[in-house]
Amino acid sequence: MTSATIPLCVDLDGTLTRTDFLLESFLVLLKQNPLALFLCIAWALRGKAHLKEQIAKRVTIDVGVLPYNTQLVDYLRDEHSAGRTLYLCTASNQRFASQVAEHFGLFKGVLASTADHNLIGRNKADALVEQFGDHGFDYCGDALADVPVWRRARQAIVVGDKHMAAAARKVNQAIIFFERKRQFIPLVLKEMRVHQWVKNVLIFVPLLTAHKFTDIHALIAACVAFASFSLCASSVYLLNDMLDLDADRRHARKRSRPFASGNLSLSFGIVMTVLLLVAGAGLAALLPWQFGVVLAGYLAVTVAYSFSLKRMALIDVFTLACLYTVRVIAGGAANDIALSYWLILFCVPIFLSLAMVKRYVELESILRLGKMEAAGRGYITQDMSILRSFGTSSAYLAVLVLALYLNSPELKALYRHPQMMWAVFALTLYWVSRIWMFAFRGQMHDDPIVFAFKDRVSCGVIGLCGVCMVLAI
Repeated sequence: MTSATIPLCVDLDGTLTRTDFLLESFLVLLKQNPLALFLCIAWALRGKAHLKEQIAKRVTIDVGVLPYNTQLVDYLRDEHSAGRTLYLCTASNQRFASQVAEHFGLFKGVLASTADHNLIGRNKADALVEQFGDHGFDYCGDALADVPVWRRARQAIVVGDKHMAAAARKVNQAIIFFERKRQFIPLVLKEMRVHQWVKNVLIFVPLLTAHKFTDIHALIAACVAFASFSLCASSVYLLNDMLDLDADRRHARKRSRPFASGNLSLSFGIVMTVLLLVAGAGLAALLPWQFGVVLAGYLAVTVAYSFSLKRMALIDVFTLACLYTVRVIAGGAANDIALSYWLILFCVPIFLSLAMVKRYVELESILRLGKMEAAGRGYITQDMSILRSFGTSSAYLAVLVLALYLNSPELKALYRHPQMMWAVFALTLYWVSRIWMFAFRGQMHDDPIVFAFKDRVSCGVIGLCGVCMVLAI
């Protein structure tokens, strides 16, 4: 028999597409209703097939934006054009499998899991042998669960790494190998958004304002707080990206994120999220209990932001401003430093302004693409002008608070040379003006805090502010 007369059966999860439909649909359901987690536990007790069926009934996945294995898709199109019969054979639920088959228009039939039958491993092998006969089909898969199927297939087509190819070769010598090469560590670091850890430098602000930056014990505590906050923040970044897959895949830049692109598996993401959270909580246990309370509050608000608050116009930017400010509060809690009302009054409006910059830049990029609204957000491009007004007003309100503080009795009590602080006022006024000018020009990174630590002028301004504050003591 020639290859053209042998049906080619293709797996879906991890093979044709670089995602897992069960996990992806579970995350969609969780995003719709976090309490559905308890329903999923109850469904899972009745079997995996039942779980898949119940989730599939309640969620919708746009198969048109999924990350597909383009090299394999091209191969399948060539085989189809040559007259070969293709079947989609997957452990995913029948509903999703049918949608994917319809999307491509290449498959003659679909074999998938139903409410009472989980089509995986030996079950899949038995179903294919029953329909096509022993060694009467070729099978394309990617996981160890596919080994029983490769054993019964005429030819094994493997998508994955060399270890998976070796596992397939043990049971079937006829192999076609589509290798997926990934730089695992860089992908993990990218998904953790290690570059975003610069935001947590705000934890050190109370040391400067309380004149404790030379206290070695205070510095060590602040460093532990920094590490704890960074690990917990990364865990939330992972969770946020897994919950926001559909919106990210529609975004010109975010579609390349490791989870959205399928370069990192969702199962790995769930495990990594838990490990980072546990590690961050462990470090927090070394600090005063007040820090743990602040960190728990940060996590609660951040999770609420990931699930719903980020889709609410204005509520999202106020939440972001609070999350920035919480980092400063955490720095005080780590060293039992009482924060002044002046510091909080300054932080809230300036961080609100930076949050407005973030949204303004996102809308500008959307406008350049010819779109009218941000996917998964509560904004449309017409909101740019009002965000610009709100943002610049908030920036100058923060500067006004600083000016009032410079004339307060509290300043004179803390600094022997308070006149040096006027340089901080001038530098802050210049910096917020420059930030918004760059935003207007389209030269701003979508996160202004990250921009501030990458931009030489901004780093210089921040450094000079620190020097002036030290000289004023």
